[in-house]
Amino acid sequence: MDEQPRLGEFLRTRRAQLRPADVGLPDFGERRRVPGLRRDELAQLAGVGLSYYTRLEQGLSLNASPEVLDALARALGLDEVERAHLHDLARASRRTGTRRRPAPERAGDTTRQLLSAFGDAPAIVLGRSSDVLAWNRTGHALFAGHLDPHIPDQPDQRPNTARLVFRDAHTRDLYVDWPKKARDVVGKLRLAAGQHPDDPRLAALIGELTMNSAEFAVMWFEHRVRKWDLATYRMHHPLVGSMQLNLQTLNVPQEEGQRIVVATADAGTTSAAALCLLAQAGVPTGRQATRTEAPGSPRDGAVGTEGSAGHADKASRECRRPR
Repeated sequence: MDEQPRLGEFLRTRRAQLRPADVGLPDFGERRRVPGLRRDELAQLAGVGLSYYTRLEQGLSLNASPEVLDALARALGLDEVERAHLHDLARASRRTGTRRRPAPERAGDTTRQLLSAFGDAPAIVLGRSSDVLAWNRTGHALFAGHLDPHIPDQPDQRPNTARLVFRDAHTRDLYVDWPKKARDVVGKLRLAAGQHPDDPRLAALIGELTMNSAEFAVMWFEHRVRKWDLATYRMHHPLVGSMQLNLQTLNVPQEEGQRIVVATADAGTTSAAALCLLAQAGVPTGRQATRTEAPGSPRDGAVGTEGSAGHADKASRECRRPR
């Protein structure tokens, strides 16, 4: 990834998304030649010289101080996550010399122990570029029951949550409000790209999604960043139906960029009963196809056999039993 233009690209894009009225500047109804704020307007708001700000946008000045960056963040109305992202981009532009590529990722033994400790709560371990490094049984059943449960152990074939959201029909159908999930995924990738500018797998993933998904490309070039520790999604699972789940993110100690995502439901709700059903019913055994599905294609591993239905009915009765 070419870091120097990325700082300028971020500034230009976010400047174009602001109108004069958004920052308290008068708008006399003039015909504006550029979308959003002009360079001189943003420079004035930030209290920096126009020529200096212009060099920043053009990638010609690489030594913006933290104070200048904070002033630009305030002028652009950035939140704390976006402000940190701006500083990440500036640090990346100042790096020189040969850069060491990050080591291949794996879920360590202690991380797998923690994953097992969640019991029946669906949980997955994600890497810095959102590769699935490991999952427990219900994590696999919830997020990707149509895939081979052992595939995270194969580094070259690991599923990636961003790729699944944009290119896998099963995952697209899983999220009722798919655009919300998609924007959260893109925002997280933007954040990761600023934090790990030397990761070739991350760069390749972004290039692949930009080339193969027009929806991803539009969202990517909006330059929105997001960091969520807790998000609520409405989901429709092919085995247990509709649920509203809370997805919580926990950083993995001593593993930079790795995180565990755990799904829970409010106690006493139909969503909690559905999660119980999912944990008890399980998923079909055996190796399942790992191909990316085209929209409208049959679901590999979908539960539709008489035996699976009987298993689900039995588990449903168990989940409804008073405790």
